Amino acid sequence: MSTLSHLNALVERHEQLEKQIAQELQHPSYDDLKVRELKRRKLELKDEMARLEGEDRH
Repeated sequence: MSTLSHLNALVERHEQLEKQIAQELQHPSYDDLKVRELKRRKLELKDEMARLEGEDRH
């Protein structure tokens, strides 16, 4: 898998997590632990995307 296709896959997964978080927060009694886990995974993806983008610049 090329770096660009890997980066695109990460961006897509990041967007999916964002949607999952928004859906979860719409529920009156959402699961706070689940939301925190989704946000943690989203942040990990963001860090990985930044790392890959940094590698492309060098």
